[in-house]
Amino acid sequence: MPRIRAINYKRFSLLLLVVMLLSSCSKLYDSTTTIPLAHTLDVNHPVHLALLHMDKRLQELSSGQMKLKIFPSGQLGTEREILELVQIGSLGMTKVSASPLEAFVPKMKVFSLPYLFNNNKHYWDTLNGEVGKRLLNEGTAFRIKGLGYFDAGSRSFYSSDNLIKTPDDLNGMKIRVMNSQSAVDMVNTIGGSATPVSFGELYTALQQGVVDGAENNPPSFYFSKHFEVSKYYLLDEHTSIPDVIIIGTHIWNNLNSQQQDWLTQAMSEATDYQRVLWKESTEQSLKAVKEAGVEIIVADKKPFQESVKPIYDNLKDEEIITLVDEIKLIGELP
Repeated sequence: MPRIRAINYKRFSLLLLVVMLLSSCSKLYDSTTTIPLAHTLDVNHPVHLALLHMDKRLQELSSGQMKLKIFPSGQLGTEREILELVQIGSLGMTKVSASPLEAFVPKMKVFSLPYLFNNNKHYWDTLNGEVGKRLLNEGTAFRIKGLGYFDAGSRSFYSSDNLIKTPDDLNGMKIRVMNSQSAVDMVNTIGGSATPVSFGELYTALQQGVVDGAENNPPSFYFSKHFEVSKYYLLDEHTSIPDVIIIGTHIWNNLNSQQQDWLTQAMSEATDYQRVLWKESTEQSLKAVKEAGVEIIVADKKPFQESVKPIYDNLKDEEIITLVDEIKLIGELP
């Protein structure tokens, strides 16, 4: 019990600090406007390093008039808890996967559709184009606004004991997924048994056999140390779900146009920086897990693409169908 009280006291103290920082955000004529930003990732993760770069560029662009105060490693809670803090005005910014954003921005579920993009160019042409920019503003009714996207690579399956090479190999396997209906539908359609488990509990769940496998990108597989309890990693790259940098509308709407421009420019430069880091981290992570004894299998994607066709055939949401058509058209452009 004392341990729990200590943890809660620490969390309370951090939240109190955030509230104090937020009060500075409303004082737009002070020398420095500080925006608190929290996320759940490790300090060595490409996302955190890119956010540090964003802070540096924001300070440079604004000549010290604006900066970020970053709380990494889940100091202020889970991804959903942090997002809710942004919504209620107790926090300024966060990083969130587009998948959990479905609960607040239903159109974001389009990114959870499997094999939506032809290649990396198609992915970034979509995010940087009209479709991606439009989706960033879809959450304003929920008091959140997307500033931009970070690369989260492509998600692939990994397993503790059972080798996965084809969709049939997933039959009967309990596969951990994010708390996303789209992710559940995808795994169940392929033939697995989708099992939502929080990311923080996944290492133990894999170790104890609560789940047989999971799916994520290579850096997350490596930094989470899931490779220690997973023998196989199948590079099937079924989904490419971006990370979204979110700011509360209570902050954005109180920034003047110059401050908004500084923040937008810093975001754009951080995205370019993070893409380079992500590519390097992906290559290094795959090398590291292979050296640790994980068998990496390059998937024949065609059977997997065939297995998920029912997802597209059964789409009923007209807005999502329209988005899919728009994104497919982007992929056909020269």
